[in-house]
Amino acid sequence: MTEEELTVEALHAWLQRFAADITSQADWLTELDSAIGDADHGTNMVRGTTAVIAKLDAGTPATVQDLLKSVGMTLVSTVGGASGSLYGTFFLEMGRNSPASGQLKAAEFEGAVRAGVDGVIARGHAGIGDKTMIDALEPATTVLAKSLANGTDLRGSIATAAAAASKGRDSTKPLVARKGRASYLGDRSAGHIDPGAASAAILVAALAASVEEGSTR
Repeated sequence: MTEEELTVEALHAWLQRFAADITSQADWLTELDSAIGDADHGTNMVRGTTAVIAKLDAGTPATVQDLLKSVGMTLVSTVGGASGSLYGTFFLEMGRNSPASGQLKAAEFEGAVRAGVDGVIARGHAGIGDKTMIDALEPATTVLAKSLANGTDLRGSIATAAAAASKGRDSTKPLVARKGRASYLGDRSAGHIDPGAASAAILVAALAASVEEGSTR
């Protein structure tokens, strides 16, 4: 990894960190989901991320495109419920919009993330304020693009995006859910952080942490 590109190895490190962080915070994710969902988000995400790491450890694809597509297909097939489809779509669209090479330049990474988030929006028909993972992913993606456009390096831009994702996660607490299982609760869904937004914030935070670690080695 350099400041202005992400290699296949850097992406693998990101996913390893994500899987570890999901495992360590699985009980919290399930607790969040028990309030407004089916109480299985933590379990489902652990199953999916564990399968992703097992797949990559068995043989990391040579290109960014193939790696991200492999991750997406694995998540679709192993994560239950809507989360599998949404997270799978995110990585599949990232892969489809990435080069068939061993690294992603900063602008290419931004474009791939934008495509991934747009894919999730199209799949779930959700937007900002609907109390979903988009409340974390959309502001993170917007901040990433603005930070890079302002001349901040990739590492700094990703760190800023992670902060935006965390803020977006927290913004879901007072919201009334308009999508998914939580929407059935109506006003009772208010007062709880959305579990999908929580796991999405973990995803972006894991990227920031792995990039920071890689840059200081």
